Amino acid sequence: MNVTFKLYATLAAHLPPEARRSRQVAVEVADGMTVQGMIERFRVPPELCTLVLVNGHFIAREAFVGTVLAEGDVLAIWPPVGGG
Repeated sequence: MNVTFKLYATLAAHLPPEARRSRQVAVEVADGMTVQGMIERFRVPPELCTLVLVNGHFIAREAFVGTVLAEGDVLAIWPPVGGG
């Protein structure tokens, strides 16, 4: 099945080089792929996954393992925001 994986700000460095400018990549994954599985597949440090959305719906950290992706889903992740 196909999903879209989006990584924002500094996390975009974990995408393939050709996808970094657009900050997203279409990915073919096996049925049963979870949010946690995608984070691991792209070697994104879990502690930097501050805001995680699947199709615009917030996914809490404790739900990463149990949230199974479906065909056409969009998984978007943002790191902590700094400033002040």
